Amino acid sequence: MLNFYNSLTHRVDEFQPIQPGKVGMYTCGPTVYNYAHIGNFRCYAFEDILKRTLLASGLQVKHVMNLTDVDDKTIRGSQAEKLPLQQFTQKYKDAFFADIKTLRILPADVYPAATETIPEMIQLIQTLFDKGIAYQADDKSVYFSIAKWPKYGQLVNIDRDAMRVGVRIKMDEYAKDSMADFALWKAWDEADGEVGWDSPWGRGRPGWHIECSAMSSKYLGKTFDLHCGGIDNLFPHHEDEIAQSEAANGCKFVNTWMHCAHLVVDGQKMSKSLGNFYTLKDILGKGYTGREIRYVLIGTYYRQSLNFSFQALEEARGNLQRIDAFTARLKDLAAVETAGETPAEIAALASEAAAKFLSALQEDLNVSGGLGVLFDFIRDGNRAMDAGQVNAAGAKAMLAALASIDQILAVIEPDAGEAVPAEVVSLAEQRTAARKAKDWTLADQLRDQIAALGWEVKDTPKGPQFVKK
Repeated sequence: MLNFYNSLTHRVDEFQPIQPGKVGMYTCGPTVYNYAHIGNFRCYAFEDILKRTLLASGLQVKHVMNLTDVDDKTIRGSQAEKLPLQQFTQKYKDAFFADIKTLRILPADVYPAATETIPEMIQLIQTLFDKGIAYQADDKSVYFSIAKWPKYGQLVNIDRDAMRVGVRIKMDEYAKDSMADFALWKAWDEADGEVGWDSPWGRGRPGWHIECSAMSSKYLGKTFDLHCGGIDNLFPHHEDEIAQSEAANGCKFVNTWMHCAHLVVDGQKMSKSLGNFYTLKDILGKGYTGREIRYVLIGTYYRQSLNFSFQALEEARGNLQRIDAFTARLKDLAAVETAGETPAEIAALASEAAAKFLSALQEDLNVSGGLGVLFDFIRDGNRAMDAGQVNAAGAKAMLAALASIDQILAVIEPDAGEAVPAEVVSLAEQRTAARKAKDWTLADQLRDQIAALGWEVKDTPKGPQFVKK
């Protein structure tokens, strides 16, 4: 059973797809006017964990993620660099795809671009216009009249009596407390330069909110299962999506809405002025890997604010090295050509770990609980190996459990060239034994052998940690 917190109902609900066994999922993608920052990737990593949990639960997922390649920001950026809009946005699209690959984020099935979906947007606006819910103002732009849509405010509590009827906002992004009519189609002006399309209301371009409504319905239908994004998109963007979609189509837009909380850096809001604004490239340049960054991004419950820090990255490195050492021990045992079946207690240990991990994730993506299951498995597995209770078949069963867990986490398999060599792990284990026996001379000799292989071993309460020199 899958249970997720639904922002629409404000409670944890059982998740049941509209079509049994199949899920339609839409996630708000990047606005490609700049390189995505680490806060953006917190959201994309959350959505990846959600998608992987659905897949591991036996569901087929059709995942659509939009690329916003026309809005106020992309137009301003292209003009500042004196580039055509498409050429300007393409480099940021390419960078985004490279970044999600580095973070092991599964690609969406469809990446519709806003500029490729203009006819569907015009058709949607025309439907709203014909129903009398959209109107063309004196500035020639077309707006959605929230006064004509009493259901406005399904995601957030709206004081309708305090709404300023007739007030219009043309900008794509606006103050969070502005309950006003929002632009569906923006009339062309000189600031748009060469960007514009012909429409029944004159030359112009779509507003940001209408883009997602058109792209999602084109590929997932008028009603679909899941819509995700960051909490900052809940209002006004997602609220406006619901209003215009349901007003136009006459049916429910999305059954389940899921939002992840903000990312902060060292306890502060990310800001270029504070010097704590990081792209993925910035962090990779400091010597961290995509796997380590992913571990930090997924390690906190998605509805809680994530405090990103370099200390957290160091802790992630240590945790991953512990996973690597355990995996290396299992692979060494699994490579031994011996007959025999998996011992019953080892088979139970492996199967229970995989089942408990999946169960934790199915309960509103409880990654912290899942990681607890993983490290309990590592502790118990190491004890069983120390006691000589794990044969080759048992090691293979335990590796299969790790592989099952990694279908969701996607952090257990090291990046190329990142894994701790088995020889280093073996020397470290000998060094630990020497230290326990208080044979300091041998321990120092083993440390030097490890260093000669290009690694440094650090002693911690949780066991040895490895750092590549």
